[in-house]
Amino acid sequence: MSNIPSIETKSSSEIKLFQEKKLQELLNYLNTHSKYYKSLFNANTIDVNTIRCLEDLTKIPVTTKDDLYKFNSDFICVDAEKIIDYVTTSGTLGDPLTFALTDKDLERLAYNERISLECAGGTSKDIYQLMTTLDRRFMAGLAYFMGIKQMGAGVIRVGNGMPEFQWDTIKRLKPSIAIAVPSFILKLIEFAEQNNIDYRKSSIKKIVCIGEALRNEDFTLNTLGQRIKEKWDIELYSTYASTEMGAAFTECASGKGGHHHPELLIVEFLDETNKPVKQGEPGELTVTTLGVEGMPLLRFKTGDICAAHYEACSCGRTSLRISPIIGRKQHMIKFKGTTLYPPSLYDILNNVPYIKNYIVEVFTNDIGTDEISITIGVNSTPPNFEKELKDHFRAKLRVAPNIKTESPENITKKQFPEMSRKAITFFDYRKK
Repeated sequence: MSNIPSIETKSSSEIKLFQEKKLQELLNYLNTHSKYYKSLFNANTIDVNTIRCLEDLTKIPVTTKDDLYKFNSDFICVDAEKIIDYVTTSGTLGDPLTFALTDKDLERLAYNERISLECAGGTSKDIYQLMTTLDRRFMAGLAYFMGIKQMGAGVIRVGNGMPEFQWDTIKRLKPSIAIAVPSFILKLIEFAEQNNIDYRKSSIKKIVCIGEALRNEDFTLNTLGQRIKEKWDIELYSTYASTEMGAAFTECASGKGGHHHPELLIVEFLDETNKPVKQGEPGELTVTTLGVEGMPLLRFKTGDICAAHYEACSCGRTSLRISPIIGRKQHMIKFKGTTLYPPSLYDILNNVPYIKNYIVEVFTNDIGTDEISITIGVNSTPPNFEKELKDHFRAKLRVAPNIKTESPENITKKQFPEMSRKAITFFDYRKK
């Protein structure tokens, strides 16, 4: 437990008192330095001195992605000369947002990643192979690099893609941990099998998985996680993060949810009316960033739906954990009377061996309701594949989308539009 920040082993009441003190500091900082929040407080006649406890947060309107789009520069709390790094969000739900980080913010980012990777069992003796980009204004790659450096471990900056180069690096430098997107791990395995590489005996002992879910809501491995483990019995750790919060929720060896860092974030779980959900129920993860200097956020709605787990973890941490992300609020689909999120579609598609890749497109049909079209990348298909695939969907979800086929190469081009930093699987063309 020596590497666990002490606040993460305190009682819930001690954590609450700690966060309430930090909240007071944040509110005073925003009231002094943030054009956006000063205006928000004035418009809603909010005296920040009356916000004394976490429950009082509900008196303050939430911050949405739309607010960030409309008033992006008004959120910056420092002079331009204090800004060291500019990053942008990946733009999965719209145009990318710009975030400005000071030197202090970069140190916070490194600290978050260090304690997150230590949560996943990393030590200074490890060598990490970074299978994600460090350029293109991408915060995550930078965060991993700085966190590993702060931990005192080794890091190999290979970047994303390039299975042959990844395996050549593993053979030459013998890293112990990889940081990668789960679906790319399957491509690594496929390349190894095609080229007689004994991947099971490689130096890689664990993989920290980013960008895609590995688990179901009950923490069992989902189809993607199962497919990896069936091929390669390696330790897998999920992590969830976003540019806006500059922090991460990462699993420990127990694999029972992403651990919350109370010194970096205050978290709420809200319903569609911005009211707190009942304890343990899924809600929209809403964060207040602590210790951020450049662009702190107050009650920012991430758009991601998950649930909180409050019981102490076997690893010794007592801070809450979040479930795997159930879906994004903006991605919710009402299809033929059924409400579903894209991950439920992915789970079925990932379980079909002949499907190499896919994209999911949602649009508004001529009667004004949601329609789903899935294009799968295949080299060849078995007889009656469309009927069998639709039967799979009906068995799991009660409804079946439209199915089309293309070559895996064409799907890959669609998944990676120009300047994209990661694969885009979901395309939403619905009328807003």
